Amino acid sequence: MALDRRANNNGIILGGSMELIRAAEQDVDDLLAFYRHVADNMEEQGIDHWHWGRYPNEEFIREDVAKGEMYYMLEGKTISAAVVIMVGQEEEYDSLPWSCGARPGSFRRLAVHPSMQGAGLGGLVLDDVLQLLRRSGCDCARCDTAEVNRHAIRLYEKLGFRRCGTICWPDAPGKNITLDKPLKRETPMWPIRMFPSFRDGELTPWGGTRLRDRYGKETKNEITGESLEISCIPGLESRDGMGRTLPQLIAEYGEKLVGSYADQPFPLLLKLLDVREKLSVQVHPNDTYAAARENGKLGKTEAWLVLDTPPEGGELVYGVRPGVSLQVMKEACKAGSEVEKLLNRVKVTAGDVCYIPAGCVHSIGEGMLIYEIQQSSDLTYRFYDWDRTDENGNRRELHLDKALDVADLHCTPAPLRVEKSFGVKRVLSEQYFTLDLIRTDTMEMLPPVNEFGCVTVTEGEMELRFAGGSVRMKAGETCLLPHNSPALAIVGHGAAALAMPG
Repeated sequence: MALDRRANNNGIILGGSMELIRAAEQDVDDLLAFYRHVADNMEEQGIDHWHWGRYPNEEFIREDVAKGEMYYMLEGKTISAAVVIMVGQEEEYDSLPWSCGARPGSFRRLAVHPSMQGAGLGGLVLDDVLQLLRRSGCDCARCDTAEVNRHAIRLYEKLGFRRCGTICWPDAPGKNITLDKPLKRETPMWPIRMFPSFRDGELTPWGGTRLRDRYGKETKNEITGESLEISCIPGLESRDGMGRTLPQLIAEYGEKLVGSYADQPFPLLLKLLDVREKLSVQVHPNDTYAAARENGKLGKTEAWLVLDTPPEGGELVYGVRPGVSLQVMKEACKAGSEVEKLLNRVKVTAGDVCYIPAGCVHSIGEGMLIYEIQQSSDLTYRFYDWDRTDENGNRRELHLDKALDVADLHCTPAPLRVEKSFGVKRVLSEQYFTLDLIRTDTMEMLPPVNEFGCVTVTEGEMELRFAGGSVRMKAGETCLLPHNSPALAIVGHGAAALAMPG
């Protein structure tokens, strides 16, 4: 072999007994032979990953060396491993959904000599790669590898890399998995597009098809009432693009994702509701009642943003009429439809906001599309369900005793009429959550994230922009904003809602 450590003064000593050496022109022939040997060995083992001449090939290797991005290690005079290291990234990486970072570094074409595989050399090379990138000012490392290359994926994940998505290269078969890893404590996390769970069928007999028809949600039932956009409710957890549930993400990222809620119950639940038929008349308990009577669960205070109504306008039940006593309410509940005479009904239009504290009697009228932010609770006590029956003549369960226990009959609020003007407006700042409404035809800066944030595009198409990246969003899509998000701008023509813990 012509390679000699002493002949190359570009070596980078990074600890241990190995030396990572930057390749020079005189090393090209040996590198070509090395990569060909690795690729041929893969084919002999039936691994459909590398095929010498297609990927990798001589043109790639020569270009890597010419750019000063190819590095190798020696065992004696034999190349034991090689890797391409870039401060920055390939152009094809620019539009991918990474998890973190504003100043990326990347590596590719990592290879270990077949006779030395399985001895931990790949991990040593990666340790050195990460140190080099960190010393070069990068705050994250990015890579991709073939979906079938399970050994490499295990190695990357063992070293703290996280799967982000997929990429297809024209010169390689199949999909490649993309992975990244923060290199510094202060490395910012990117917004995470979340994918919902759904309540449907018998659970939401009042639901319809607009979550699918209007927003493209992948519902599984013609009758779907709720899209749980940000949810830790057991069995109804929302997920990221790689299928990890929100509880799993919190366990993995901790404080970087949700701030002080890393060691507390997740506090919020964000839904989109398609109300084809009116909801039952219902009420929710407060924290004290729920803790005592519902095995320590959270109570449920919520708020609605009206997204759409029937052409003639929408109607809500929003509290009860003045002067209704508990005894009168109780007697009416026993008589069924007599409850209807006691309800306070209000008209609403798209853009109205309704705050519903625990104890407020309420219902949503037919034909409404609603954005709902609430405490992370699934507790609902029904007073009345409009005497509806299912196909078998059965009525839905009511919870009269509990509903009467928690109802605040003096709660008769009014909808908040929000003017449709450009900018960021804080319309609610309550104990459990804040709500900002955003409308723009250019760009608006989002408020700083408090613990974490949930941003949902309600009209048009928007883009979240930040140092190092962006996330495109269309109406009905939601992103979770991590605690250590970078400064965020929302760009485009449309509207959005931003909720954060109070």
